[in-house]
Amino acid sequence: MNISRETIEQVQQAVDIVEVVGDFVSLKKKGLYMMACCPFHHEKTPSFSVTPSKGIYHCFGCGKSGDSIQFVMDHETFTFSEAIVFLAAKYNIAVVELGNKEENIQQDTERESLLIALQYANDHYVHNLWESDEGKSIGLSYFRERGFIDPIIKKFNLGYSLDAWEGLLNKALGDQFKPEILQKAGLALARENANDSTKTKLYDRFRGRVMFPIHSVAGKVIGFGARILTKDKNQPKYLNSPESDVYHKSKVLYGIFQAKGAIRKLDECFLVEGYTDVVSLHQGGIEHVVASSGTALTEDQIKLVKRYTPNITLLYDGDSAGLKAAMRGVDLIIQQEMNVSIVVLPDQEDPDSFMRKLGGDGMMDYVKQHKKDFITFKAGLLSEEAGRDPYKKAAVIKDIVESITQIKDGIKRAVFFRECSRLLDVDEQVLISEYNKSVYTGRKNGQGQQTSASQEALQEAIVEQQEENQHQTFDYTTELVKKAEESTITLLLNYFDELIGENLSLGSYVLHELEEISFQVPVYNSMVQEMMQRLSKGEAVGSLHFIKHPDANIRKEAIRLLSSVHAVSANWEKFHIIVPTDKELLSTMTPRSVLILKRVAIRLMMDELMAKIKEEKEEKALTDLLLQIKELKKISDQINGLLGIVVG
Repeated sequence: MNISRETIEQVQQAVDIVEVVGDFVSLKKKGLYMMACCPFHHEKTPSFSVTPSKGIYHCFGCGKSGDSIQFVMDHETFTFSEAIVFLAAKYNIAVVELGNKEENIQQDTERESLLIALQYANDHYVHNLWESDEGKSIGLSYFRERGFIDPIIKKFNLGYSLDAWEGLLNKALGDQFKPEILQKAGLALARENANDSTKTKLYDRFRGRVMFPIHSVAGKVIGFGARILTKDKNQPKYLNSPESDVYHKSKVLYGIFQAKGAIRKLDECFLVEGYTDVVSLHQGGIEHVVASSGTALTEDQIKLVKRYTPNITLLYDGDSAGLKAAMRGVDLIIQQEMNVSIVVLPDQEDPDSFMRKLGGDGMMDYVKQHKKDFITFKAGLLSEEAGRDPYKKAAVIKDIVESITQIKDGIKRAVFFRECSRLLDVDEQVLISEYNKSVYTGRKNGQGQQTSASQEALQEAIVEQQEENQHQTFDYTTELVKKAEESTITLLLNYFDELIGENLSLGSYVLHELEEISFQVPVYNSMVQEMMQRLSKGEAVGSLHFIKHPDANIRKEAIRLLSSVHAVSANWEKFHIIVPTDKELLSTMTPRSVLILKRVAIRLMMDELMAKIKEEKEEKALTDLLLQIKELKKISDQINGLLGIVVG
């Protein structure tokens, strides 16, 4: 997609990093920053930092960093163009494309093309539902018979596929969509051509079905669930899109796009099984609900919910299949350190039918009255199955202990052991002993709790590192150079245009003082050289330029430095490095930073001269080298005096 420069600039100016990131993770204010657990890797302690004043994010754990556009690209695996379109829609900015439609389609990547084709198909199905005679008489009638009102039908972009072999296909091909893209998007299938067995003929995958579009977290149509309305035994009741580059069934939850705001606001997510369950609950005002779309709950789906809340409630049918589904999901949810509750509906009821019977308020009252924690649920269900059989009861206890074993938090584990002891009338110590045995057996077999495995791995890594460190020496000079250069670059990025004297900016002063010094860290040297070039041309040298720099290494390092909390650590004090924390101190701190870097440069020069002395054989050359070292030592002593450093 060839988007105009004007559109890109409008998006860049409109985006708010807190709003954009806040759509995907729960941010909490911490001083000048916003913090959260990183959405790009698993962690317990938040290390993901957002700097609102700079419009950037940085994870101190995995190193991911960038601006609002980069975040959307990383989080949704979007291309740059997709991210711009997504953010433009969020901020109601019209996207202006360059060139005609055919040229744009040719320029799109395959992923972009798939998403465009899927959105095109959804528009087609929606049009069929509301505008075609077949759609209105069959599809729309079906939705209304289920009690869905028009605003809800439109909210979920429900549609209808005509009962025709090439209804969508002919229209899409006429609008320049490539046949292979329609196949890869799961919209068309190929069959043998009746007139020529060496060729294939395409036809629509979805025919005569009501359509439920499946959206990504960002609101992109990535697939479809389609329900047939006839009693054709040769056709499945539900037909879903196949796996593709944009649709992975195990990683998607139906309704997450429509529900994410409510989930974050209420700090809870209801999980149901079907599409109509979600739509029906939304109509009743219960919007914090998603569906696993009839598939067994997966780890990726649970992690998707965890982005917005640690609290999940399973709403399942009262039949045996529903109860087994609930049981399967519980342990997976516990493993993700989430709080799981279960609500079992009456026999012959599902969330859709029960919602229509009780209404929104009645449904919520039922949930509150019948919500059970997983121990109470499991104990009640399994005990009922076991009856008075002692062997079966022992199996029940082992099953529940296995679930409690998945809990990583020791306090929570203790609470659930006590509750389990009360419910099953079993001594608490017996349960704990069984737990210890389970953990021991798991460790012996290389399984066990993740925490135990990770602790053992960490201990092994520490031992290995200690052994390795015995054969290594700490290079004080290299570390000193790195810290000094990092301090100076941080100063320049944060305060380049700040005045530290009459008509004298910090950036101009520092670059002038250091113009004969070559930075040793390559990325810092590149940044300084570019600053000097831009300053000489009268171009802006602010942090914004480096945050959006085309060189990924420069961009990432700039964001890392700008994201850092500027506090003096013990290591930095050891190296006499000062990091600015207050603009009022810049006039004092800037000359000091320059002096430190000059002191480091002199130390490097002296080290080089000492190395030459060891190799030099001629007396005259040796004398000359010693004189150079003496002069450098004199300058170094003067700098030490200005810095207040006493060298023993």
